[in-house]
Amino acid sequence: MNYIVTILPLARKQLKKSPLLVRMKVEAWVDTVESVGVQATRKSTGLDDEPLKGKRKGQPSIRLNRQWRLIYTETDAGLLVNILEVTAHDYRCR
Repeated sequence: MNYIVTILPLARKQLKKSPLLVRMKVEAWVDTVESVGVQATRKSTGLDDEPLKGKRKGQPSIRLNRQWRLIYTETDAGLLVNILEVTAHDYRCR
């Protein structure tokens, strides 16, 4: 099967501002998804692939490191994956 990953404009902009290690992890994740699919990639340990809640319900995310997260959607039974955002989370108490 041919799996396709698309990085949407907002995520591209965020990637340009992200640390090199984060960009490398995104590239590795994209390569893996394109070769084996998102379902098989979810089984990999260490990515903490999890569904989001609230207004982001239906959008899974993976942890690139403690601070950075990749948020994506999948269509066509996982054949097309769109990377929506690559974000740094602020863990300070509010």
